[in-house]
Amino acid sequence: MNFKNNLIKALIPIISILLALLTGALLITIIGGNPVEAYEYLLRGAFGSKNNIGETFVKATPLIFTSLAAAFAYKCGVFNLGGQGQFVMGAVASALIATTNNSLEGLPLIIVSLTAGTIAGGLWGMIPGILKITRGLNELIVSIMLNYVAILFMGYLYTAPLRNGSVPQTAAVRANLSRLMDGPRTHTGIIIAVVLAFGIHYFMFHTAAGFKLRAVGMNQIASFYNGFPVKRLMLISFIVSGAIAGLGGSIELHGTQNRLMSGFGDGYGFDGVAIALIAQLNPIGSLIVAYLFAVLRTGATTMQVGTGLPTAVIDIIQALIIVFAVAGSALTNMPKIKQVILKFSLASKKEED
Repeated sequence: MNFKNNLIKALIPIISILLALLTGALLITIIGGNPVEAYEYLLRGAFGSKNNIGETFVKATPLIFTSLAAAFAYKCGVFNLGGQGQFVMGAVASALIATTNNSLEGLPLIIVSLTAGTIAGGLWGMIPGILKITRGLNELIVSIMLNYVAILFMGYLYTAPLRNGSVPQTAAVRANLSRLMDGPRTHTGIIIAVVLAFGIHYFMFHTAAGFKLRAVGMNQIASFYNGFPVKRLMLISFIVSGAIAGLGGSIELHGTQNRLMSGFGDGYGFDGVAIALIAQLNPIGSLIVAYLFAVLRTGATTMQVGTGLPTAVIDIIQALIIVFAVAGSALTNMPKIKQVILKFSLASKKEED
């Protein structure tokens, strides 16, 4: 039974992606393009050269962190929409250390900077958690508002106290994450992201603490009456979720952007939420879906140059994946559909016996 449920959860994002690609092909045809040619250029843009492959990994890295942050919080039944703000605050903390501290260099500076970014993201994520468990405030509204606070605070820093000359941006950080290969911008942040995804998966599904978090997410009242510290677990989930996003922001600063500037971290938080939902809140699934989104974004420019189609087609395909995935999850959770699935499972079990 559990195997069949897991299989259905795994099939939902796969079917959603296929339906979105088919709908995208129909759209390309309607506007006068050749869908086979368009998807060929898309794949060529993502995998056609070593540089393109590396760029796909670069684009996937921040998406992995924000999707893991969202998945971790949602598994505990709390809704963290503040991933972008936590991502930005992690980068801000790292920038303060990596551009003003002259006593550290190289690897020690990176370690201290990444740690500071993780802590800053966790503290920023703790704010909506505290307000929820103490005052009962809606975490969706609080976390969204904190995104704007973080972005405006970052803007103040790179336009005033940390401004580098006449350009509204900070100075470049004094240490960068090492590259994995010559040429492409792929850095060690992708390795950290992959290890973290598997680590979170193990924690959530193979440890007692992870079971408690998931139990609270499934039923807070039952968890409370079974002696679980519900409020404390909810607060921990906010802090850990923010820390994951903050680490992602710090890695993006040291690995790719190298400085704070206008547009840093734009869209990563909400993209992360979408990716986590498509992946059914599974950390390994989030890893795969984040990479798929990176493939679409990396190949979009090549598709536009090769076929003349607008890159908005890719945005539409991404949106369709989200729509189909959410619709699929809602459909399988309907009582009548659940009954059909249960009957099918029982019939299959009898045949096996």
